Amino acid sequence: MGADIKYEISQNAYIKLVLHALNHKTASVNGVLLGRPNPLNHTVLEITDSVPLFHSNLALLPPLEIALIMIEEQYSAKGIGIVGYFHANERFDDAELGIVAKNIGDHISRYYPEAAILLLDNKKLEALPKGKDQSPVMQLYTRDGSKNWKLVAGSSRLMVKEPAANVLLLDYISSEKWHDVVDFDDHLDDIKKDWLNPELFK
Repeated sequence: MGADIKYEISQNAYIKLVLHALNHKTASVNGVLLGRPNPLNHTVLEITDSVPLFHSNLALLPPLEIALIMIEEQYSAKGIGIVGYFHANERFDDAELGIVAKNIGDHISRYYPEAAILLLDNKKLEALPKGKDQSPVMQLYTRDGSKNWKLVAGSSRLMVKEPAANVLLLDYISSEKWHDVVDFDDHLDDIKKDWLNPELFK
């Protein structure tokens, strides 16, 4: 399913997810990907935005369902929907896609069969300042014909739309921009905190 789909993530959507993970380095975090197929090329899925979800109790269903409903309501008028899931593991050396990530990915796939899961690659993130790698610091997973999540080897099917995204990401990391990211956990604790993060890139 989605065997030939390429996933193109916008710079802001990409950076927001990485900063969210850096804001909670000792916890698992997750988020959702928003987008739509490219109107001129349906083999390309454009991930135009992302929403940081949780940094605690990721497996709790009621908060997740509330968040997904609110996100769908917010973005459907713009013609984009939830097209995937982002996950960062708690442990630095854990590069496995766990059961919670798979279950949430399955849930999203019921509504959007070509959905992808992006898993933060901590080793690539750590190596970023040492090189000039333009590829995302994430691993791409898609569902195979048996509806199992499989790692897509290589980076040819996942790309950041703007080539200099990692350069900008490094700037934000050096200025500790991650402190400005608001997720749904923060919003549920204090509703004045805006999970849309409208000021993050201003």
